[in-house]
Amino acid sequence: MSVPDLSSYAERWNRRHLLDLESLSADEITILLDVAQALKDATQGCRRKLSLLTGKTCANLFFENSTRTRNSFSLAAKRLGADTVEFGSAGSSTAKGETFADTAKTIEAMGVDWVVTRHSTPGTPNLLARELGCCVLNAGDGPHEHPTQGLLDLLTIRQHREVLEGLTVALVGDIAHSRTARSNIWGLRKLGAHVIICGPPTLVSPRWQELGFEVAHHLDEILPRCDVLNLLRIQFERQDARPFPSVHEYAALYAMNGARMKQAKDNILIMAPGPINRGVEITPEVADGPHSVILEQVTNGIAVRMSALYLLSAADDRFANSAVDPT
Repeated sequence: MSVPDLSSYAERWNRRHLLDLESLSADEITILLDVAQALKDATQGCRRKLSLLTGKTCANLFFENSTRTRNSFSLAAKRLGADTVEFGSAGSSTAKGETFADTAKTIEAMGVDWVVTRHSTPGTPNLLARELGCCVLNAGDGPHEHPTQGLLDLLTIRQHREVLEGLTVALVGDIAHSRTARSNIWGLRKLGAHVIICGPPTLVSPRWQELGFEVAHHLDEILPRCDVLNLLRIQFERQDARPFPSVHEYAALYAMNGARMKQAKDNILIMAPGPINRGVEITPEVADGPHSVILEQVTNGIAVRMSALYLLSAADDRFANSAVDPT
């Protein structure tokens, strides 16, 4: 299988870590998406292997549960020829009193090139980026950000709409606890989309308006304007108190169902980061319907993670051969 020439992208990329989308420029986000698309095509839909990163090792340090993200990073590394090390907090040395940073340094000492980390504490990947000499990728830090999830959502929209500029994209649901929402918000804005943040007042802060975003509390009022709906899971595990009277009431006001589809644009895209709660954020006929791109998002997750691993590795190799340290 032919290896695509990505050197022009690698030369323009100057970061050794991927910690968030808020700090990235529109050009950097576009580079990540362009490389992701090229690698998806070259691997026949993320199903075949290339030898771009043979000899390198990716360590997954996950201190929270994960199915899609963890497996996606592992497959991304393997699709590019790298090895993987899987680490979970259960039964690890952290349970014996070792600090998170010391655990990460121990894993790094085994000769890894990237550390992919998920942790409940915001800022944890930034800590590791300061403490470790290898590349660090944020796979979700509390409610802060989940940059590769934001990227895969952007890639999926771009594949269907070609450009994001001028699109109206609504993020619906548990904005208060969603790291996916934050990464999407920053990425969408930088690429020129109009972002609507929609949900119950208890889950959508009015401060988003101060940052220039549209805030709405009634899905039916904004639905006819939307080109894309991204339906966020209600994260009960992160909530100290129930933010609305009942799940039934939430579904009545915010779930995307067959009746609401009749109010939507004919070409609307229905997205969800997963795992989806059928009957809460979305009903089965919509989740499995022709407007849903939920499973495409999963495939694109491998593509954007291949892109991130490749670009960070290229910057790291360039740093190793020079006296200049990419950010």
